[in-house]
Amino acid sequence: MLKNVVAVVLEEVHPFELGVACEVFGLDRTDEGLPGYDFAIAGARPGPHATHSGFAVDVPHGPERLAGADLAVVTATAIRPDYPEPLLAALRSVVADGGRVLSICSGAFVLGAAGLLDGRRSSTHWRHSEELARRFPLTTVEPDVLYVDDDPVITSAGTAAGIDACLHLVRKVQGAEVARGIARRMVVAPHREGGQAQFVNRPLPGGDGDSLAPLLDWMRHHLDRDATVEQLAARVHMSPRTFARRFQQETGTTPHRWLTGQRVLLAQRLLESTTEPVDAIAARCGFGNAAALRHHFGRRLGTTPLAYRRCFADPEERR
Repeated sequence: MLKNVVAVVLEEVHPFELGVACEVFGLDRTDEGLPGYDFAIAGARPGPHATHSGFAVDVPHGPERLAGADLAVVTATAIRPDYPEPLLAALRSVVADGGRVLSICSGAFVLGAAGLLDGRRSSTHWRHSEELARRFPLTTVEPDVLYVDDDPVITSAGTAAGIDACLHLVRKVQGAEVARGIARRMVVAPHREGGQAQFVNRPLPGGDGDSLAPLLDWMRHHLDRDATVEQLAARVHMSPRTFARRFQQETGTTPHRWLTGQRVLLAQRLLESTTEPVDAIAARCGFGNAAALRHHFGRRLGTTPLAYRRCFADPEERR
């Protein structure tokens, strides 16, 4: 269930991160066949809240608005020694009542103060990772990833990673087609894996070829082929070692992980939009057989292909 969504703010509000929650969940796209959300903004108190950019935003609701929320998106805020207990209690109640919480950037510190990171993996902006680990030693901080989904708690890194985390949750709960529709309106990539790196550690080296974008496009159109690193490197006239390094720099992940992720995405689309048997879908996606597809599907999405199809297939395709 993903209907009642509340963006949670605290002074100083970070406008971009609040805008992420508003853009993903606060716009009415029902005229395009996409689901609508009962969206609201809440804080520790109603009224004007200062932003770190020098203007104020009017927050209409206090913590009581979180009652019954399916999702509370805790946006970025100034890191402080403590946070208002009524708001922390409301966040704990969201989880206790079966909802989810999702933090963007420094919003992870609010979830940590509420005790919702204890015993879970978490992430935040790389600049704050050490402090998050120090203040909340019961969480395992993953400092280099875009987001961590430790259901029902999702934590994400800074700025654009919040978009990735929100679209990941939409994809998980409402299906790939809904996530793609929202992403298309936002003009952003519909899916980036949470395990991708937050940033490129080193600038791209000069003089060793152009961007790998044409190769990535070729790989997307030939997911049924079993291409090795050596074969892919040969297509762009690189040594395997140089290719692997360049691939990591441009995508934030390895060729194998990237390819597996794209294959799972294709499998999701085919399960949603066709009645093809799982074996046939596995072959089209490059997994070879249904057992391999089930393995990777389960690792990445926590469900089986058939269960996913039952939930997200187009009703017309079920007939």
